[in-house]
Amino acid sequence: MILQALREEVCALHAELPRNNLVAWTSGNLSARDSETGLIVIKPSGIKFPDLRPENMVIVDESGKVVEGNFKPSSDTASHCYIYRNRPGTGGVVHTHSRYATAFAVVGKEIPCVTTAMGDEFGGPIPCGGFALIGGEEIGALVVEALKDSHSPACILRNHGVFAIGQDAESAVKAAVMTEDNAAIVWLAMQIGTPIPISQEDIDKLHYRYTHIYGQ
Repeated sequence: MILQALREEVCALHAELPRNNLVAWTSGNLSARDSETGLIVIKPSGIKFPDLRPENMVIVDESGKVVEGNFKPSSDTASHCYIYRNRPGTGGVVHTHSRYATAFAVVGKEIPCVTTAMGDEFGGPIPCGGFALIGGEEIGALVVEALKDSHSPACILRNHGVFAIGQDAESAVKAAVMTEDNAAIVWLAMQIGTPIPISQEDIDKLHYRYTHIYGQ
C-alpha cells in the first residue's frame, strides 16, 4: 500500500471536520498531495466519517485517475485535481458545507473582513465564487478564479459551500475551521446591527504580522 503516512494523516484530519461541526453525514471531503510523487490521497465517496480508515483512502494522479484503492474516490475529485494543477503550491484541499459560511454562499455574498482574526488569517474578505454542478472540473475552476486575486486561503461557492486550500492538508483544514468561525461571528453581528469595517490598510498590517511575525 503506497503513501501510508499520508493516508493516515488524511484519515485523521477527516475526523476534524465533524468535530468542528463543518460537515453532516457523508458530506464534505479533504485531500492531500504528496510533494514527491504528485499523487493525491482523497476520501472515498459516500463513506461515513466514523468509518474512514487509512486503507480505504483512494490514491489518484493529478488527472483524477485512480492509482490505488478499493473504493470510488470523492465526487469532487476532478475539482480537487484541477485546483492542484492550477495552484502549484497547494498541498491540501478541503470542501465543507458548514452552516454559517454556506448561508452566505446561498445568498451569493462574500464574508466581509470585520474581525482582526479574519484579517490575520484571510487578509481580506472571503470571496464568493459562482455556481457549477458537481462531478467535473467546473467547481475547481471557480475556486481558482475566486482565489486568484485574494490573500484568502478559502472561498465560498454560490449555492454550494466552502473550499479551502493550504500548503498541506492540516493548514487547509485550519482555513476551513476559521472560515466557519468567522462566518458565524459575522452573521451574529448582523443580527445586532451593521458590522464596523476595518480599513484595508489595517487588514494588510494584521495579515503581514500574522504571516511573518506571529508564532514560533
